[in-house]
Amino acid sequence: MSVALNKTSLKQQRDQAKTFKQFLPSLDLKRQQLLAALKAARKELDRVENEISALHVGLDPLYPLLGSTTIPTVKVSRLVHVKSVQIESENVVGTRLPVVREIEFQIEPYSTLATPFWVDHLIDSLQRLARLRVEHEVGKKRVEMLALAARRITQRVNLFEKVLIPQAEQNIRRIVIFLSDQERAAVVRSKISKSKHSADA
Repeated sequence: MSVALNKTSLKQQRDQAKTFKQFLPSLDLKRQQLLAALKAARKELDRVENEISALHVGLDPLYPLLGSTTIPTVKVSRLVHVKSVQIESENVVGTRLPVVREIEFQIEPYSTLATPFWVDHLIDSLQRLARLRVEHEVGKKRVEMLALAARRITQRVNLFEKVLIPQAEQNIRRIVIFLSDQERAAVVRSKISKSKHSADA
């Protein structure tokens, strides 16, 4: 993009450079905050994944009991189901992220006398597993959204830092050099003109 080599253009370029430099620190701060939020979201997602793995390991001893029980498997699988999930959004560094507020479960009535002792533990574990799976899906979405926001803000920081500010500063240098040359040329012309007048006189 060509820039006019005059004082008006010089003022515009200086104003632009000043604005870019004033805006850059707040952009960079936002980028750092987003990267910190992204790190925390990834850590939380890892925690949920580890809990899911640990819960599966904890349920391993129940699988043989499920196979040998007189309770139909279909009936066991229907003991717990998710009735409702309340997901709201929260503002994290200017990005709207989903957050799990409440999960409501429906537990089918069953006789504690007619069912084996381990069914209570199984119901608790199934509820925890369902909750963790919802949290896992929401956690993945949070990580994706924060990663996208961090990528965009990093691009903007790079645009200011590596393109717009250096370009404005380069334009300022070009205009200043051009104007200085013009000024020197004007002084030289003035001296030549004076010397000619002196010679004529």
